[in-house]
Amino acid sequence: MNGRKTYYSFHDIPFGGTGTYNSLEPGMRFSQGEIVQILIAMVVLTISFSFAFAPHPPLSNLSAVVGNLPLSFLAIATAFVCHEIAHKYMGQKYGYWSEFRMYPQGLLFALFLGVTVGIVFAAPGAVQIFGNPSREKMGRIAAAGPSTNLMISVIFFLLWLFSDGYLGYVAFFIAYINAFLAFFNLLPFGPLDGMKIFRWKKEVWGMLIVISLGIFIALMV
Repeated sequence: MNGRKTYYSFHDIPFGGTGTYNSLEPGMRFSQGEIVQILIAMVVLTISFSFAFAPHPPLSNLSAVVGNLPLSFLAIATAFVCHEIAHKYMGQKYGYWSEFRMYPQGLLFALFLGVTVGIVFAAPGAVQIFGNPSREKMGRIAAAGPSTNLMISVIFFLLWLFSDGYLGYVAFFIAYINAFLAFFNLLPFGPLDGMKIFRWKKEVWGMLIVISLGIFIALMV
């Protein structure tokens, strides 16, 4: 025995201690803590959106809130979860520990706004990268999230074009949420994906934001 221990979550590594760690093996890996935090974020965001989409004031329309739960869950699963998983996949593809970590304050703020005033401004958390990726790799990791949202948005946009009734409404809603999330994250400010992509390759950033705006406008026409 050489005393080495393999950690599958960089948050579990006892830095400063005597433990060592090995690099990631190929394949997607999730730590238990990461899974718990993803589920917590999903639950909070689903409830927040359910209140936000209910008639105002949302606390006086609890039946509508309950009715919104399935659709809100679909929106969160396709937009938020797929976005973060895409970041994680690309990060691990390049050999970095990549884990989602929720922002408790951001989730509580989203829940508060959704329940009280019926709007959602969420900073639920982000995939954290452990390592020092190059500008190109960081740009590609960042682009994976909004690119996934755009792909999902296009699929459901096409489904919306050829659907009606409740199925058409669901398809429109999912396409809209994904297009909006892609556009928002592509803004080249602060810690958003857009800044990392813009620093890496401006033409890629421009192409992605034009596509997101095009889908968004097409849904509104």
